[in-house]
Order: sequence, then C-alpha cells, then structure tokens
Amino acid sequence: MSADVTKILKKIEADGVKFVRLQFTDVTGMPKNAAIPVAQVEKALTDGTWFDGSSIEGFTRIEESDMLLKADPASYAVLPWRTAEGETVARFVCDVYTYGNKPFEGDPRYILKKTMAEAAKMGYIFNTGPELEFFLFNLINGKPTTEFPDMGGYFDLAPNDSAEDVRREIVSSLISMGFEIEMSHHEVAPSQHEIDFKYDDAVTTADRVVTQKFATKAIALKHGLHASFMAKPIAGINGSGMHTHGSLAKNGKNAFYDSDAPKGLSDVALYYIGGLLKHAKAITRVANPTINSYKRLVPGYEAPCYISWSTANRSALVRVPAARGNSTRAEFRSPDPMCNPYLTFACMLAAGLDGIKNKIMPPESTDTNIYHLDEKARKRLHIDMLPGSLMESHQYLLKDEILCNTLGGHTVETLNRIAVAETDAFRLAVHPWELDRYLATY
Repeated sequence: MSADVTKILKKIEADGVKFVRLQFTDVTGMPKNAAIPVAQVEKALTDGTWFDGSSIEGFTRIEESDMLLKADPASYAVLPWRTAEGETVARFVCDVYTYGNKPFEGDPRYILKKTMAEAAKMGYIFNTGPELEFFLFNLINGKPTTEFPDMGGYFDLAPNDSAEDVRREIVSSLISMGFEIEMSHHEVAPSQHEIDFKYDDAVTTADRVVTQKFATKAIALKHGLHASFMAKPIAGINGSGMHTHGSLAKNGKNAFYDSDAPKGLSDVALYYIGGLLKHAKAITRVANPTINSYKRLVPGYEAPCYISWSTANRSALVRVPAARGNSTRAEFRSPDPMCNPYLTFACMLAAGLDGIKNKIMPPESTDTNIYHLDEKARKRLHIDMLPGSLMESHQYLLKDEILCNTLGGHTVETLNRIAVAETDAFRLAVHPWELDRYLATY
C-alpha cells in the first residue's frame, strides 16, 4: 500500500467518514457515482471497485459490462452539505478501467488525460478556468419550473437577489472542498448566477466543474429550489454559458506571454488561437452538446456565434483578456454548462496543439462589435458563423480527423448515436410553438 493511500485512509478515519461516493461521468457529462461503506475504501484505492458499465451512456455493451472504478487519492473531499445533515460522506473522482487493468477508451477523464500527455510531450501543461452560469428556479410540488425566485440583475444584492444565501452556501461548501473561489455574483438575467474558481490543470478543473454542478444542485434542493445548467431555459433572455479561459505553461512560465510581441502575445498563443478557430465548428458538437444549446448561440444575447478573435471584443468567439504576464490567456466563449468538461477541454487542447504544430496563424483580430455588422460586412472580413444546430455541428465533427482521433472511435460512435436520436426525437415532437401558431388558424 502506497504512502498516499495510507495518508488518505488516516484522513478518512479522522474525518469520521461513514460512506464514500466513487464519482465518474458518462459521455454526456452526467455525474455518476457508486456509494461504498468506509470499510471498502482501501480496496477502492488499491485494487478498484467493479461495477456494471452496460447501463452507462456511452460505456459498454451488455456482453462486456464489467468495469473497474479506481479512486484518485488526490481528489478526496468531504461533502459538506451531507455532513450538515448529520452524516459524513466523502467522495473520490475515479478513472474507469476494463479487463487487464487497461484504461477504458470511452472514459471522458481518460480522453482528457491522454490529450494532456500529448501536450506534455511538447513540454506544455494545459490550464483552464471556466465560468459556470446557472439559473435557480422555484420547485412546485417537487417539480422544477421556470418560475424565478428573484428578479435581480447583473451584480445585484439582496433584497433583489433573494438567492444570495443559497449562492453563499454553495461557495462555502466548494471552499471547504478545496476550491479557490475567485468571485460569485448575480448574472444578467433574473435568477441567473455565476460562481468562478481559480484555474488549474485541465483534469483537475474538469473534476471541479462536475463537482460544482452537483454541489449546486444538491444545495439548491435543500432550499426548495432547482439549479439548472440548461443552456437556454427561457426564450428572450440570456442563456447560460461556460466561457473557458485556457493557457499553456512551459517550464513553469506562461507560454502565451511575450513582452516584446504585439499585444504581448507569443507565437504559441497566436497558433493556439489559430487552431481553436480552425476546429471551432467541430468543437461546437462537444462544447454545445444538445438541441437546446443552439437556442443560445444566436446574436444579441452575449453568446458568441461568429468565428473570430479579439483582445477586447466580447462578441468574438475567442477573446484575450487584458491581463498579461502569467495571466495571459485565451477565453473560448462558446461552451455551455451542459457540456462534458473533460471532452470539451480535450478538444480545445487538441485544436490548440494542432495550431502550434502546424503554425496556424489566426486572421486579423476583429475589434468591432460583430453583432452590429451585416452579412455583407462579415463576408468582407471573412467572419464565418458557428453551426446553427446539433446535427450541423456533428457533421463538422465527423469530418475533423484531429478531433475524432482525440475522442476515439468508441466515443465518436456514441456521440453519433446521441445526435441522431436527439434530432429525430425533436423533429417528430409537436412543439407548443406549433400549436400556438397553427392550431386555431388551420
């Protein structure tokens, strides 16, 4: 037994933990977990815990269903909202393995780790810092609604922001789990919120995205509210994004910064941006994974839909914030919080590395508000648009050899099945809009 495992076992005993959740995600990014009594933790940390993977979206077929969860000791954390209920429960983030102690090729965490290893061969560490937006809605008879508990606006305080206490409890819980929270505030739309935590390597950050989402939902439920990370739950107001800041570090220094270069951006930064823009349409399938995602990617609601970059312009897809030095980074603004963060970060990194390997220089930055440009002006500036639907972005993914190789055949096949099923289900449904539009008239 390793020193790390021994140390964690002592910590678990000191914390008085009774049960442990073994956490992982399916291909869609849904958090999954198996609960074990504390007596089984040593086995989970050494040999692993077997489970049936045949019922997990994008995992295995029924005839090859046995899979192994291996707990990552570094991910240990007590779930504070469960402790408040009088029961100390902890969790580990797990890697998924198959027979012969082989990493499962369809495990989203493994896909990101594999892509990070490719970056490491080039001397880079990929750091990400996402901004998760979400809505808090009232529950009626235990069911989620789109009814607002508050009518606050951007950066509002109580009494306009009646969910301030909920947000504070979420922040306190995340801090106790090891997050370094940088800011939390009310967002633009009524009952919309954002909690930002400090950047870290992309695997650690993806773990935290999943943790933040289920912590937010659990704590909101305690207060009789439903937390939704749906991209566009209500028409006519802002949707929820997951703007993701990314940077590469080499030899302990930010590889995006060059004090002597125009705009302070190194060639590595520009090539990374060039790669992101080149692969943007294919990344959209993963970063915006549902039919609803494309209701957000429209002009006029702060969501980017034009493939461009800028050092100031928030209507651009990629924005380079003003900070330089170690804080130099590129903000990819299209992802929404419905995405699987492991797969999204893996695709962003693969695109950026392709840009660096092939020295893909981005076009001139676009510093005017693209929303105010007409189609003719956009064509003159060679500004293309992101895909307008799930199936359109999926077709771009299938044609993108770099991203398909990054995700692996197993995951691409699963994403294909999901896209076809979702599109068919939506196409065959009779929407309330159709009834409003046609029923009385025809």
